[in-house]
Amino acid sequence: MLTETLKTLFNRDLNKLKSEIESYKNDANLWIIDKSIANSAGNLCLHLIGNINTYIGATLGGSNYIRNRELEFSLKNVPKQELINMIEATIIVVNETVGKITEEQLNSEYRTLVFQEKTSTEFFLVHLTTHLAYHLGQINYHRRLLDDEL
Repeated sequence: MLTETLKTLFNRDLNKLKSEIESYKNDANLWIIDKSIANSAGNLCLHLIGNINTYIGATLGGSNYIRNRELEFSLKNVPKQELINMIEATIIVVNETVGKITEEQLNSEYRTLVFQEKTSTEFFLVHLTTHLAYHLGQINYHRRLLDDEL
């Protein structure tokens, strides 16, 4: 079933996100922006955590998560260990929520209008995996370009 594939992908990429954040040599480097790099790795990490906890945890799982999207991009200097703890908590939310989604729910309309057009829950969950992978790649490049040269 698609939910097992989604759980596998989310777990793979959230664990890779954790590994990327752990790999920064200096906590301060997580927050560096330079030249045309508009978002730091720390802010992208906060954005991914907020995104997944909103669209999976709160919307599908009924958690009490309240998103503050502006802070995802403006908050700075969150300690590395705090980011890691947040990623680990997000993995739990994904596993508990996605594991309970039925085939009927996958095929039904996603509860929140996010794009200009309505989508199925299945489509939106697949979108969330690609969104995670996209920003994970940015974080990987950020770490290798900025952290390694400092």
